[in-house]
Amino acid sequence: MREAHPREREMGMLWYVSEADGTGGELRIEPEDFVVRERERFDVELHPPGADTGAYPHLVFRATLREWDTNDFADAVATKLGMSRERVNWAGTKDKHAVTTQLFSARYEGVELPDLGGADIEVLGRAGRPVLFGDLAGNAFEIRVRHAETPGNHDAITRALRAFAGAPGTDRGAVGAGDPAGVPNYFGHQRFGSFRPVTHRTGLAVVREEWADAVLTYLTQTSAEEPAETRAAREFVAETDDWAAAAERLPGGLRYERAMCHTLADRVGVGEPGPADWRAALESLPSNLRTLLVNAAQSYAFNLMLSERLERGLPFARATAGDVVCFADRSATAGSGERGGGPASGGLALPDTDRLQRVDADRVDTVNRHCERGRAFVTAPLVGTGTELADGEQGDIERSVLDELELDPGDFDLPGDFRSTGTRRAILLRTDLDADRVDGTPDSLRFRFALPKGSYATVVLREYLKRDPLALS
Repeated sequence: MREAHPREREMGMLWYVSEADGTGGELRIEPEDFVVRERERFDVELHPPGADTGAYPHLVFRATLREWDTNDFADAVATKLGMSRERVNWAGTKDKHAVTTQLFSARYEGVELPDLGGADIEVLGRAGRPVLFGDLAGNAFEIRVRHAETPGNHDAITRALRAFAGAPGTDRGAVGAGDPAGVPNYFGHQRFGSFRPVTHRTGLAVVREEWADAVLTYLTQTSAEEPAETRAAREFVAETDDWAAAAERLPGGLRYERAMCHTLADRVGVGEPGPADWRAALESLPSNLRTLLVNAAQSYAFNLMLSERLERGLPFARATAGDVVCFADRSATAGSGERGGGPASGGLALPDTDRLQRVDADRVDTVNRHCERGRAFVTAPLVGTGTELADGEQGDIERSVLDELELDPGDFDLPGDFRSTGTRRAILLRTDLDADRVDGTPDSLRFRFALPKGSYATVVLREYLKRDPLALS
């Protein structure tokens, strides 16, 4: 175990599993350096593109995108087809600086889709419902790291990650080349804001109902990575109570911050807002962003719980007495095949966090046999009103983190989009990992692996590069 980069520690990721020095290197120099292909679980029967649009109104298509943000691509499709953006749906949102293959649908009577630069579109057929986020099992990655300073370190790191993912009784000398690798299932830096990690700080203030602190954190906290103009504007907001002037000072790109200031200007003009005014400013944010603030607070607490479990030397690949485990999703096809004649994409074991079991001392061995076979997963909470904390040492960890953050499950009983019932999440991210040198390019590495939805490729790569997380963006 090795101390993580200071910026990662701000996000609750306190440790690397592997003690070896990192390889260094750079990501995403070219879009083709980061290739993502969805593993789909869209089990709806597809009909020919010319089928009855009354019964099958949704045209389903797969798009391979180069340097396209998912939302921007959907907007462009809708604009070209002369329809509302709400009529275009997709299974998962992807990074822009990559080559991604994704499943979409459009509520559209035609069969021809527009030509868009950087997009290769394959029409698959018609369906009676749209593609939804639940239709994503996971993602397969092929990632190239260039300009690695010490590429040879990857072998020692891989051995450590395979030991971490090992079955009960496995030691570091027993792992083999075909064994899976594992890392703590941290939420990656993207969850908190790569260049300005304030989402979780704002969310913590929301959960504590410290509305003024939440607004001012979001408006005024800056970072060295922001442009000088933006930093100066945030400093001005911190120093004034003239909210209209603050809105004018903020750059146009900060539309959410400007909206909050306009709300305060409309309600109080100049002066100190009251609690209802601060809350109204937060409620001017889009509903998905309001939810994200609370989600980020939950994610930060989750990361801290995983870090504490690492510090205490508790296993991630198997349960101990008092742990809460979930079982594999029996209904998931996990991307067992692809529509439209594509190659089989293999299976992923998907945790079903609706199927939970508290591990009693006399059940530990039985549960761990399920863990070894990928049928059960140790979990930690994304705390909400419905959260029941673990027992045993894991329960001590969960309670100590919540005490440190001055949080309680009941605190998430909040108004509107801020409310969360919570859930649990697997603590181990296990994958079949292929990491090797690139022939003819001695300072390059190539990684191939697949992850279930909701997990982060950068959480795997951070173990190898051991760099500032901004280098992984």
